[in-house]
Amino acid sequence: MRNLILGGARSGKSRLAEQLAQDSGLAVTYIATSEPLDGEMNARVQLHRQRRPDHWALIEQPLQLAAVLRAEAAPGRCLLVDCLTLWLTNLLMLEDDQRLAQERDALLDCLQSLPGTIILVSNETGLGVVPMGELTRRYVDLAGWLHQAVAERCERVVLTVAGLPLMLKGPAL
Repeated sequence: MRNLILGGARSGKSRLAEQLAQDSGLAVTYIATSEPLDGEMNARVQLHRQRRPDHWALIEQPLQLAAVLRAEAAPGRCLLVDCLTLWLTNLLMLEDDQRLAQERDALLDCLQSLPGTIILVSNETGLGVVPMGELTRRYVDLAGWLHQAVAERCERVVLTVAGLPLMLKGPAL
């Protein structure tokens, strides 16, 4: 089953995803897309590391998400990707629209054929005011379009607010 878990900053989305992975009873591989380039981001990464069980495998991949998913997905395995919007940001900052489109299309093309359990975490950024800067507007637009396309390909979509999961699509948790 493919799961998309959306939510704002500190909404509980990652914690929910980790709980789903743990409850699956499957071997879990955590795919981290962040690049902790400053102290604040490094602190966020450390929080996530402390919460994860030691026996989970870890792959750090900031750009080639589809390739990792294709290589690692298997029946009886759970892949947890945290998070799609950091991955999108990494691609956006390359300033290579062709690469961004290639990686996005590769992800969307492979999602429905992946075996096992897939849990994708992403930040919902489209609930606020329209951003002032061109780059920020582009990011919000790209994230919104990505979420729509991924949600279409997932059996379950959850919006997490204040630590509470709101079912948008699929079977209840």
